[in-house]
Amino acid sequence: MDTAANVMVDQPAVEPDFAGFLARISRDLPPHCILTRPDQTRAYEADGLLLYRQCPPIVVLPETEAQLVVVLKACREHNVPVVPRGSGTGLSGGATPHPNGVLVGMAKFNRILRMDPESCVAVVGPGVRNLAISEAAAPLGLYYAPDPSSQIACSIGGNVAENSGGVHCLKYGLTTHNVLRVRFVTIEGDIVELGGEAPDSPGLNLLQSFIGSEGMLGMVTEVTVKLIPRPELARVVMASFPSVELAGEGVTRIIADGIIPAGLELMDKRAVNMVEPFVKAGYDLEAEAILLCESDGTPDEVAEEITRVEALLREVGATRLQTSTSEEERLKFWAGRKNAFPAAGRISPDYYCMDGTIPRRHLGRVLAAITGMEQQFGLRCSNVFHAGDGNLHPLIMFDANLPDEVERAEAFGVAILELCVQVGGTITGEHGVGIEKIDQMCTQFSREELDAFSAFKRAFDPYGLLNPLKLIPTLVRCAEYGKMHVHGGQVAFPDIPRF
Repeated sequence: MDTAANVMVDQPAVEPDFAGFLARISRDLPPHCILTRPDQTRAYEADGLLLYRQCPPIVVLPETEAQLVVVLKACREHNVPVVPRGSGTGLSGGATPHPNGVLVGMAKFNRILRMDPESCVAVVGPGVRNLAISEAAAPLGLYYAPDPSSQIACSIGGNVAENSGGVHCLKYGLTTHNVLRVRFVTIEGDIVELGGEAPDSPGLNLLQSFIGSEGMLGMVTEVTVKLIPRPELARVVMASFPSVELAGEGVTRIIADGIIPAGLELMDKRAVNMVEPFVKAGYDLEAEAILLCESDGTPDEVAEEITRVEALLREVGATRLQTSTSEEERLKFWAGRKNAFPAAGRISPDYYCMDGTIPRRHLGRVLAAITGMEQQFGLRCSNVFHAGDGNLHPLIMFDANLPDEVERAEAFGVAILELCVQVGGTITGEHGVGIEKIDQMCTQFSREELDAFSAFKRAFDPYGLLNPLKLIPTLVRCAEYGKMHVHGGQVAFPDIPRF
């Protein structure tokens, strides 16, 4: 049985009417936008989290907003659950298809609609690649700051769904800090706009709640993003440490000194030795941990900040310091960090990339605990993360051909997430919850909080059709997970279909 089958156990109260749905959308969408044969739909069975697979019965690839309106209205009319999909690079199973629903791919919404250098904004379709925005803005001296490691492939719509970050999120923020407006279609087929290009907009600030909602409130058709000027200069300090704990202390000292670097990333020895043969970035293979700290701004600002950072890291116990002397060298230093995931594929048949966030002061403690978990679960784990904001990305290596290793990898991941909560952190930083972490939502949040989340979703999607079985667990599920007692079997909003 597919792992996905273990989580998609609830069935719709009313069976989806696929025949009626197909008949309705076929009147307005060309045949090449509707895929029904297994050989066509198999390519959409999973996102980047390959642990969960489910071949969708139907895939629809709309080309216009009007077509998307038709599709969502048809889903509502014929009781068909709908799962949105961007580029498929997500790592929490958020785009895993529903066994009794339709998957709607937004890859054809891939046009940059407007680039406004005077207002420093760009209006783009949700299928536009993250990196493509910066490439288009480069001749104007501008760029889009959020830069997840998958930026060469991931779509801006997916970034909005997951509130993605990247190595420069410490100084420039996550997606939520860089998106000014979204235009989306509700399950009723209504078009709604949240936010705007002005510094503020009237009414409730629903934009920030929409970003990170993982396709559970509506499907995005346009995104207005903030562009910022490219800094005159950027340089990276690469510091080697004899222990992960000292590297973590280096992070703490930098932030405590009032420095907010453009990027602050940490890699442990296993990650360094995994990446260096792949990228040849010049990393210190003897170090127990490497810290990358970037400063940007005017030449004078960068020089002053680099001097302070180097002094702080020496005081903490850095054994080697190397500062980039050219843009080419700076990019090479970052290439190692950004290629940690593909590098893992060179030394392991499969890897499971986790995502949790902890208070910075617990970096050393948590990484030491993860090392102990390697012995407990009998699997290797390398660690790369956004050290500045405590966002961990452990890479658990396993072999999917061995069912026992799959189970151990999943259990390893659960243990890491539970530890993040125990030390005052959260179960995600930028990958989202999706299917992967839905049980841990029961650990992170109380019944009252989950009731509030359900109520908010209900306001946008009273039928429970948008990306069901993701992000928000039912209270019954939490009770079965053993993390919450449901008194008398009562569940808030029992009228919502539990697809």
